[in-house]
Amino acid sequence: MLIQVVHSHPLADSYNHALFQTIVETLKRRHEVIATDLYREGFSPAMTEAERRSYFQGPYAEDAVTRLIGHLRRADGIIFCFPHWWFSMPAMLKGYFDRVWAPGTAFAHDLSGGRIRPLLTNIRLFGVVTSYGSPWWLTRIVMQDPGRKVLFRALKPMCGPRVSSFYLAHYDMDRSTPASRAAFVERVRARIAEV
Repeated sequence: MLIQVVHSHPLADSYNHALFQTIVETLKRRHEVIATDLYREGFSPAMTEAERRSYFQGPYAEDAVTRLIGHLRRADGIIFCFPHWWFSMPAMLKGYFDRVWAPGTAFAHDLSGGRIRPLLTNIRLFGVVTSYGSPWWLTRIVMQDPGRKVLFRALKPMCGPRVSSFYLAHYDMDRSTPASRAAFVERVRARIAEV
């Protein structure tokens, strides 16, 4: 399989970046990997005027993100590695979805009927490795896990009905310990080795 790993964290010495490296290294034992580190690649999350103007009246102006769209169209699987900040993905990753998962790539738009048709049916694996500063009960029960809902109710369906998925989260990072972080790295490594 060809698997793209999309990472979004500004610090190369962060725990989240270590998770990204663990995912990539583990996958490379059995798969071809496209390691996409949005910050290190200098990705601009801001949608351009041309992209927005062409969003509903195609073709989509994809010139600035053609390489990333090409990766997405070729991949058999995609794994996202990022922290949740304020119960949401970082702006860098949100901009990636806004600009790259666009009409003609991720979906076809039926403006008259208000429906969209998934186009990323080449993606057979949709995975998430993430962290939250808050404890699980605050994220899942009080806040109703908004970040996970966006990923699994809006984005994963663009991959079609047969995509397999996983979601691994380290909660309560603000009070994590070296032991809890090491245990989560091993949990990630074990799950990725099953891919």
